[in-house]
Amino acid sequence: MPQCMHTHGPSRRMFLCCSASATFSALIGTLLTSSSVAKAQPLAGDVPTVDRVALRVVTDSYQLAIAPSGRTGNVEVTRFGMPPAGKSLLGEFGLSMHVESNGNGETRNMLIDFGFTSETLENNLSMLGIAPEQLDALVLSHGHYDHFGGLAGFLQHNQRRLRPDLPLYLGGEEAFCTREWTAGKIEDFGAIDRRALTGARIRVFSTEAPSIIADHGFTTGRIPTASFEQVMSPSRMHVGIKDGIGCFPDKLATEKQSVQVIPDDFQHELATCFNVKGRGLVVITSCSHRGVINTVRRAMEVSGVEKVHAVAGGFHLAPQKEEYVRQTVAALKDVDPDYIIPMHCSGETFIQIVQKEMPEKFIRSYTGSRYVFGA
Repeated sequence: MPQCMHTHGPSRRMFLCCSASATFSALIGTLLTSSSVAKAQPLAGDVPTVDRVALRVVTDSYQLAIAPSGRTGNVEVTRFGMPPAGKSLLGEFGLSMHVESNGNGETRNMLIDFGFTSETLENNLSMLGIAPEQLDALVLSHGHYDHFGGLAGFLQHNQRRLRPDLPLYLGGEEAFCTREWTAGKIEDFGAIDRRALTGARIRVFSTEAPSIIADHGFTTGRIPTASFEQVMSPSRMHVGIKDGIGCFPDKLATEKQSVQVIPDDFQHELATCFNVKGRGLVVITSCSHRGVINTVRRAMEVSGVEKVHAVAGGFHLAPQKEEYVRQTVAALKDVDPDYIIPMHCSGETFIQIVQKEMPEKFIRSYTGSRYVFGA
């Protein structure tokens, strides 16, 4: 297997080499066509109720080995602790989370997002004891490299371990568009390699509408921008297919079909949620480009559940000014979740304000940490 070296971030050439080698591409056959992405079954009726949800941070920016385990209110918090000599959990600017849910005597496991590199993802999965063959579903929150970068390599290396027809849920065709990072120096920000999906024999489902995930969870589907929150666009997407990579214009929203380059509005972004018996909603936001308040309120609307037990994930507040962050904190106080667990792109300003103004609700997060919600 060829080795790929890079020093300046993810170029398309690097991504194609590292995530799906030429040898692998030859073995897996033809390109996944647009018709191979099926519509997920839309949510009908009540969302599922589960007894327990255990959320594990597989990949995030860093780990604090000496952070203590314990309980925050009724949430069991387990830190990874000090790794054995010669091994380490890896940190990077990317996010991946594992969820184990229990309900009706059954257990489900899903992986939400895949971090920046497959090397970090697979190292951490192994150290955390998360077995790929036990996964019941995969979820990709949106088409940013720091959330899908590890996907193709993970599928390639584990294709024989994954269950046949493992479902991958994503928010729509524009997740496949090639992207450039525009916040500062313009950089190639990669694209999902459909051939890697074909080779893994997984089933890809588009969840533009709210959908059930692995019988236990549900997605928000598309998230309306109904609050004060502004959609910041640190990237732009290219519409069309080139060399087998990219998105099919006719599968995008009408207003996006005839353009070549457009700033991201993250219309395809989704959150993954669980309704925990006797507690309320656990909303896993991933990145919240559409706004964390919009995301939580969408979960409430979709589920019909007014009580929010926890909001966890990236809140995309690091680039925002303090006044905007404080407005978000005030809006979260109105929602009144029991717990707030910021990760990834949430930013230290938000963390400091919540820690000061809502200390009983705040839980600090690190790579490897596990949070258990339930009775």
